[in-house]
Amino acid sequence: MREERPVIALDFPSFEEVKAFLAKFPTDESLYVKIGMELYYAQGPEIVKYVKSLGHSVFLDLKLHDIPNTVYSAMKVLADLGVDMTNVHAAGGVEMMQAARQGLGPGPKLIAVTQLTSTSEEQMQEDQNIQTSLQASVLHYAKKTQEAGLDGVVCSAKEAQAIHEATSEAFICLTPGIRPAGAAVGDQKRVVTPGQARHIGSSYIVVGRPITQAPDPYQAYLAIKEEWNR
Repeated sequence: MREERPVIALDFPSFEEVKAFLAKFPTDESLYVKIGMELYYAQGPEIVKYVKSLGHSVFLDLKLHDIPNTVYSAMKVLADLGVDMTNVHAAGGVEMMQAARQGLGPGPKLIAVTQLTSTSEEQMQEDQNIQTSLQASVLHYAKKTQEAGLDGVVCSAKEAQAIHEATSEAFICLTPGIRPAGAAVGDQKRVVTPGQARHIGSSYIVVGRPITQAPDPYQAYLAIKEEWNR
């Protein structure tokens, strides 16, 4: 399964900036947007309700990681907001992920973070004391995520093909760190273009600054969407 719309990361701190940004798109253009920690913690559930009221799909990127009962209760709250997708950290374990699935219910997609795309293999080994390769860690987390009954994972596009081989073709690989050719990499360490992401098996792509900071965000979005679906 592949989502044809690039997911736009709404990495803004205020309600006003989100409104101004979304106003640059035609009202009949149904978008898929990511609301992350900064925006959600600043504005709360109302930002999700507002974006949903415009007819857009919402990936609420909060990366929950806590004891199973707490994650279960939090997911029940997020389900009531009508989110289309949300996530947890796979490092929380199978029991926690199963509790998340139960709390969220069967409707929204639920995925898990394997290793952040800002994490290098050296950092993983030094900071997390995981003494395997980065890919081995990612594949282990992906298989545990599938075991827990979740829909997929957040991963680098460079890992998508191996994850599909280790799980299934239907298993979602949502990939941040997408940059058009020639765009600034920023703080991402494992990046690919939209076309490369499609070729190597991404199911969803998340794009932030190349769209949100573009002189004409709508045209930037259309160009990335075209490359993603070419």
